[in-house]
Amino acid sequence: MKKIFRSFSLIINYKTFIITALAVISTYLCYHYGFIAKFPDMLVGVAIVFPVVFSIGSAYTRRETALQRFADFKGHVVAVYYATRDWTNSKENDLPDRVKVIIFDMMKLMRDMFKTTHDPEWKKNETQMYQLFSKLSLLTMELRNQGVQSGEISRISQYVSKIIIAFDNMKIIHNYRTPVTLRAYSKVFIYVFPIIYGPYFASTVGDYSASLEYVMPILYSFILVSLDNIQDHLENPFDEVGEDDITIDAEETNKLLV
Repeated sequence: MKKIFRSFSLIINYKTFIITALAVISTYLCYHYGFIAKFPDMLVGVAIVFPVVFSIGSAYTRRETALQRFADFKGHVVAVYYATRDWTNSKENDLPDRVKVIIFDMMKLMRDMFKTTHDPEWKKNETQMYQLFSKLSLLTMELRNQGVQSGEISRISQYVSKIIIAFDNMKIIHNYRTPVTLRAYSKVFIYVFPIIYGPYFASTVGDYSASLEYVMPILYSFILVSLDNIQDHLENPFDEVGEDDITIDAEETNKLLV
């Protein structure tokens, strides 16, 4: 039950109630002053619902791609750890422990980078991430001294390359979102539509029983603003705010590397 209420609180917030109140006021004033009009209902679908649903679908696809890239990242760093643990002739070395520390630092830094949209420390953190990639690459070269064959070292180098590619894919997903102009267009119409459609809602007052004349502006406002809130939460799949966000579980992964 608590999870259900949390989900509702994410899609129905203060913006929902503000737009709903403005729509009701607009409907009341238009009806009171006889300012009515029969606007076409299809305008809502063409001008608002279709672009918003397209944006939500695009954001969801981007989240699914981010999940795949995160799985690639996690799978390959774990493979590098197992290689340093199991492929050496002698187990009396600290390579696995050092790799484990690097993996934890990378995942923790990546989580901090992707949580925010505009991070002033982004360039500094990105440089630090590439320094960790460099450390991981140099560390794998030490496997030569532990009796690991060149072919196996080449394979580990490929793992490191795929780790970097997976990170860059997630970085691109984080930095490049739904087109800004489309988002601006959708938001303007979502927030303005329930208000400017006051004359239309006022024209339908006679079609409903007493005390139900404001059902239409309330429903339209709740539906449209809720769709916009869903889009906002899907926009950044790494910020750990929405129910469907990706959790970069650095601590949990660190515990599994034994």
